[in-house]
Amino acid sequence: MYDGGKILAGLAAFLALALFPFWEPAVGGRVARPEPKIVTAEKRCVRPKAEMRQSHMELLVSWRDSVVRQGQRSYRDPEGKAVTMSLEGTCMRCHPNKAEFCDSCHTALVVAPTCWECHIEPKERA
Repeated sequence: MYDGGKILAGLAAFLALALFPFWEPAVGGRVARPEPKIVTAEKRCVRPKAEMRQSHMELLVSWRDSVVRQGQRSYRDPEGKAVTMSLEGTCMRCHPNKAEFCDSCHTALVVAPTCWECHIEPKERA
């Protein structure tokens, strides 16, 4: 076994890379949970806060499909209130500062949403 050292070095490198997702949080620490700045007088969103944190992207995709493909523009929230399905007219009305609300989480989580490929990025408001 003339290449034993190379084989062991390669195996060690493979194991280090394969196990990286498991040992990195313990060594490198956890990334702080982003807290988006919410500047609205509204007391409730179209869905509960925990649900919006977890799955707002699915809601926005379903809204997009409903509006673009079926021409449906109204959404009933869990309490039965009618809401207009609009990123700019509904979401950005309560969360007007994209940098402090959207980007704070998306940047921390290294996520690149496709919203702004079709929508015009809002001018930052306080």
